[in-house]
Amino acid sequence: MASALPEQMQVVEITEAGGPEVLVPATRPVPQPRADQVLVRVTAAGVNGPDIMQRRGLYPPPAGASDLPGLEIAGTVVAIGSDVTEWSVGDQLCALTDGGGYAEYCVVLASHCLPIPKGLSLIEAAGIPESFFAVWSNVFMGVGLTSGETFLVHGGAGGIGTSAIQLAKAFGARVYATDSPAERCAACTQLGADRVIDYHEEDFVEVMRNEAKGANVILDIVGGDYIARNIRAAAPDARIIQLAFNKGSTIEINLMPIMLKRLVYTGSTLRSRPDSFKTEITRQIREQVWPLIEAGTIKPLLSKTFPLAQAADAHRLMESATHIGKIILETA
Repeated sequence: MASALPEQMQVVEITEAGGPEVLVPATRPVPQPRADQVLVRVTAAGVNGPDIMQRRGLYPPPAGASDLPGLEIAGTVVAIGSDVTEWSVGDQLCALTDGGGYAEYCVVLASHCLPIPKGLSLIEAAGIPESFFAVWSNVFMGVGLTSGETFLVHGGAGGIGTSAIQLAKAFGARVYATDSPAERCAACTQLGADRVIDYHEEDFVEVMRNEAKGANVILDIVGGDYIARNIRAAAPDARIIQLAFNKGSTIEINLMPIMLKRLVYTGSTLRSRPDSFKTEITRQIREQVWPLIEAGTIKPLLSKTFPLAQAADAHRLMESATHIGKIILETA
């Protein structure tokens, strides 16, 4: 264990369920790592959709997790648990957390940490874990997207979308993305999307059916009426993944096409998955994705950074859906 650590730290708390204004700076004791954890002095933390949902009171933290938002961080190890052998005090890393990232210090499982990829700053690396883990675990581990398949991702210019476009393209898929306005569509193209659909100008269902004979894998964060439209846009034997419901999760649809097309419709939340599963995602990403990042093939796209105390402004930007890439909080 390291010494000379402060007793208190600055954090951002959720005072009650509500809008961005319920995110309030506060002071809390610095946490201590368990035997299998490391304590990280946080340089930067990513802002993600689950943070928004938690703030609204719709995504409570799992038992034993911090009530502070923040599911991905990057920083420097300042203390290690008694069973940790793979990390040392002074190491720089990025990590997937169960919560607690909106703080100057955060404890994380050692097996959920990754070294900072060569060529990236700590701030850039803070935008990797949540989005990349979500995409990898669902699109590749979950439904097995393979080279040559057609992949459709909605919200291509957001954190999940920018990660999904790059990963799918790097592993040989033909990538379609939806977004709007033109600036966000252009970002999708620059990241490697083969075809970008401005949803204000075109119907993605017709584009997918006429140009691609349907999508083999669809990744959706929209929900609402997109659920039925995704089923129409899917090719036979396609897999549809639901990661969020920005337009709502309660709908009435005809499920007959799922049977007739032999579709798989699935979804997941990462935060509540077993630690062992997240450890396996960490292993696979380090083995298969880290070399692509270090080669410059894939890179996290940053939209804007905010000081930690301005987390409310960061949430307002995210909810405006005008950003391109990841929104990051800096602690210093």
